[in-house]
Amino acid sequence: MIEFVTGAMANLQDGLFTGLVEPVLQRAGLASYLEDGYAATEWLLVGGLQVLMILGVMVPLEGLRPFERPAKEGSEARARRHAVRIDIVYTLIDRLGLMRLALFFLLDPLWNRLYGHLAVAGFDGWHLDQWIGPWWPGVTDTALAGFVAYAIVLDWAGYGVHRAQHRYGWWWALHAVHHSQRHMTCWTDSRNHLLDTVIVDSVFVLLARVIGVPPGQFVMLVALSKLVESLAHANVGWSFGRVGERLMVGPRFHRVHHGIDEGTGTGVARGPGRCNYGVLLPLWDLLFGTARFDLAPGETGVRDPLSATGRLDDDRGFWAQQALGLRRLFLALRSAG
Repeated sequence: MIEFVTGAMANLQDGLFTGLVEPVLQRAGLASYLEDGYAATEWLLVGGLQVLMILGVMVPLEGLRPFERPAKEGSEARARRHAVRIDIVYTLIDRLGLMRLALFFLLDPLWNRLYGHLAVAGFDGWHLDQWIGPWWPGVTDTALAGFVAYAIVLDWAGYGVHRAQHRYGWWWALHAVHHSQRHMTCWTDSRNHLLDTVIVDSVFVLLARVIGVPPGQFVMLVALSKLVESLAHANVGWSFGRVGERLMVGPRFHRVHHGIDEGTGTGVARGPGRCNYGVLLPLWDLLFGTARFDLAPGETGVRDPLSATGRLDDDRGFWAQQALGLRRLFLALRSAG
């Protein structure tokens, strides 16, 4: 199955590259970047498919049984539409590879230099799929088993990163941009501060290299995670049931995590929820005692003692939200020092 999917994606990637990306690079005088452009085409293709999934599946689901029934007219309806439009901008930047393009120019040379030094020192990564292969010949030595193993390790890391985002004041100052949305929808997952995205993506790129995730599988793993996260943020009023909620993170489970904070006096020291940090699997919340299935989801957002309205303002535009995140980061670092 993994081979079939990767093969189909490779054919689509070839077609998109030769039909669109290659001619654009040639005409722009960037022929030296053709190899990198081919790799970027995969992110563009996968991101485009994710956007189509959101539009074709998740948006209709929100219309069938919404958790929050939005007003259709008046100032509240206009504010909601504005907030959701901003999330759509975040989603297009995230899913269509624009951040990946920025990371390529900013950080890839640094990572390649680091990998080169490690290779010279005799460390070429720990290939997880090869380690589990001998456990059960015919099962654990398959591409599917390797894919599942990589997904579990990266999801465990995602849980740890997410807890850190809420624990450390400086990181919460950035992550609060994500939690500021008072009208959660399937577009909300990508609402993140750009610096926060750089930090998180760097962690996962390095970890994937250490455990030996093949490049093609890494793209698929990121796509799977992003789709589940989009569904988890969706404005739908149902859960996966008593058993299903414990197998995969769903909208009810994650909306509890986004529950509005009661305030800490600093606005940056802690995040809302203090529970349900899982990205794909609630397993980690269950193991580390942060799972809450007894709480009913409700109002979302972030209280802000520094704001006249008492709420972190999610009505600002994209760049205003980015600037606010940096300001709060500065305040958090200054208070910590």
